[in-house]
Amino acid sequence: METGSPDTAGETRGEQHGEPVWTGLPRDLLRMRRLLLVVWLVPLTLGTGLLLGLLCGPAWAAFALLPLGVLLWGWPMLGRNWASWRYAERADDLLISRGVLWREETIVPYGRMQLVEVTSGPVARHFGLASVQLHTAAAATDALIPGLEPAEAERLRDRLTELGEARSAGL
Repeated sequence: METGSPDTAGETRGEQHGEPVWTGLPRDLLRMRRLLLVVWLVPLTLGTGLLLGLLCGPAWAAFALLPLGVLLWGWPMLGRNWASWRYAERADDLLISRGVLWREETIVPYGRMQLVEVTSGPVARHFGLASVQLHTAAAATDALIPGLEPAEAERLRDRLTELGEARSAGL
């Protein structure tokens, strides 16, 4: 570990003048989430409209506009949510910030991490994405960074594991 003033030690870890350097999530995560929104709500809109139109009459088919409204509302909301996610690696901990209306910032000390895992489901793999899950001794402080590129997720996992082992060993 490098020694020096707090500012010097922080700058070597990616901080500049005490401020963390934040990293956002890849744009592919936003593309994936918006595609899933469309894949679910467009067929629901069409199915609702056809079913209600045939069984109850054309006036009832107007209820098909509800899923369409959710789609039109959800599209920009997914963009705002995606833009709110970010993370920063500091000398002693990892910061994860998220939230549009209610901002939530999670601070995970490296020495408290027990397990760091990288996961990727079939849809995420198709988009070239993976998530990093951090497990700590206290279940309430588990943290997740979704939608990273696999190379970045593996780099982060290896770095966090290395720093966690060094901090827990008292080095």
